[in-house]
Amino acid sequence: MLHEVNFPSFNERDTVYGWIYVPAAEPKGIVQLIHGFGEHSRRYLHMISTFVEEGYIVAADDHVGHGKTALENNTWGDWGDKGFHTMMEDEHRLHDLTVKMYPDLPYFLFGHSMGSFIVRDYITKYGDELAGVTICGTLGVWPNLKENLDYLQKLMDDGKGKEADPLVPAKMMGWMFRRCPEGASIGNEWICADPFVQKDHAADPFDAFSRPCLNQSFYYFGQMMEYITGEEWAKKVPAGLPIYNIAGDQDPVGQFGTGVMQTTNWLIDTGHDVETMLYPGYRHEIHNYRDLKEIVEDGILDFMDEHLTKEEE
Repeated sequence: MLHEVNFPSFNERDTVYGWIYVPAAEPKGIVQLIHGFGEHSRRYLHMISTFVEEGYIVAADDHVGHGKTALENNTWGDWGDKGFHTMMEDEHRLHDLTVKMYPDLPYFLFGHSMGSFIVRDYITKYGDELAGVTICGTLGVWPNLKENLDYLQKLMDDGKGKEADPLVPAKMMGWMFRRCPEGASIGNEWICADPFVQKDHAADPFDAFSRPCLNQSFYYFGQMMEYITGEEWAKKVPAGLPIYNIAGDQDPVGQFGTGVMQTTNWLIDTGHDVETMLYPGYRHEIHNYRDLKEIVEDGILDFMDEHLTKEEE
């Protein structure tokens, strides 16, 4: 069964569009899937299908400025005016909508890339409502963050928040092309070494990655990164929340494993339960490699199934 849902965004302007996928069986839990920067939730259909087949309800939406939400609201790259918690609060609204429809089930989050950053924001406020979270393709300290925030602040002070400075994407994200020997002919090579995944991502009509992102939206993105950095962030996460931290060890977003472990260490040093998995030789989208995606999905399922059991004890 598939429900298409919508709800008012925290930004008080947009309508967020989402989907709830339900197995034709007694569900054992719910996993909410949170997509990354510039993409949309249907890029995860293989993972969604796997989770549904294994008895999980899957809830997913397209963020403000992204996917169907951007298309219906005509707001590509525009996250609204309510600050960097907007996407996190929207994800909580989807959580509440899903729980109202399917109450009393263990609830998990999965977030990839910016989705993992949103998860890390979410669990500082709503972590007590969850059975566990998977963060995929996350990082530690964002490179040159203060310098870029200062640049964006100047643009906003100059009245250019609703414009898209062409220099900002390279300033914010250009470092991600390290260790891509094929270069940057498409502009997304860092996501995956498979050229078919690269081409599919670039040609996707619901993909906002190639569309301009407003200076103000990039500023909110940077503020979110500030908020989820360091032990100060980790101390806000409930100590009893199970966390599964996964990435490829050639993922430039995860700084080739060091940023992934930095996040794990912030959590461990503040008393949290974290399981970490680095997949050797793989870049950012470990869930889209043909020879790896089923292994990645099985690992997430094992993590959730383990904590389903603990929920019942």
